[in-house]
Amino acid sequence: MKESRSSATARGVLAEAARRLEDAGSPSARLDAEILLAHCLRCDRLDFLKNPERPLSESERTTYEGLVARRLRGEPVAYLTGRKAFWTLTLEVGPDVLIPRPDTEVLVEEALAVCRLAGLAGPRILDVGTGSGAIALALAADLPGAQIVATDISAAALAFARRNARALGLAGGVTFLEGDLLGPVEGLFDLIVSNPPYIGAAEYETLPAGVKNYEPRQALWAGQTGVEFYEKLIYQAPGSLREKGWLLLEIGAQQSRPVGDILARAGFYEDITIRADYAGLSRVIRGRRK
Repeated sequence: MKESRSSATARGVLAEAARRLEDAGSPSARLDAEILLAHCLRCDRLDFLKNPERPLSESERTTYEGLVARRLRGEPVAYLTGRKAFWTLTLEVGPDVLIPRPDTEVLVEEALAVCRLAGLAGPRILDVGTGSGAIALALAADLPGAQIVATDISAAALAFARRNARALGLAGGVTFLEGDLLGPVEGLFDLIVSNPPYIGAAEYETLPAGVKNYEPRQALWAGQTGVEFYEKLIYQAPGSLREKGWLLLEIGAQQSRPVGDILARAGFYEDITIRADYAGLSRVIRGRRK
């Protein structure tokens, strides 16, 4: 017998939502359903998993059904909850910023490794295209002595980044500047890091609807080939890098060769290496200024 709306329990609404999401083709149906229910009930997922017979009020169930309906239309879970975990942080996100991916944590790992390798206790780091501030704030959290500058061309994205910095108590460690590429920055840096737009025209058309229809095109689309942003940044970066400073870039799985070729042709870099992510795909390329 189907549960009445007035006697609905966490177990019942969760099972129904997961079934609907799975029928719609969601690869993470159960997880999505749990995250949305936790958001709706303003609790941790463990709370209702430990107490599956917890009743939902009429208003709670109505709110939850609305969230599930939006998810069924493809809206990303992170935009529905307004939150996304990244590194050791929880960030505020919304349609004005790209949702941080776990893959990008490899770029953070590599930047921290470079700092250790070079013995940099208080490095000066530039994050180009910061979006929600994910990379800059992760580095600020792990490198309390660092001086970090983060730029973005989008004022709306920078508003998210600044709110995240304040919420995490990291506002004193990161300076946010609006502008294109290296335009708004001054001085020299030990590291320049970036997760740039790297989707080309052909690949953009194949993106999942939840990405293409909801996430900001400006943060995804790089141009016809997908390497346009890299070309600009690779040639501009030496003017803002200290001697022996590092440029670290997140890349698409098929971009190690074309981006590596650009780095080599530029003539400014040595020690060019590629780091794979935990799925074995090329994810970060780095080069050191000669």
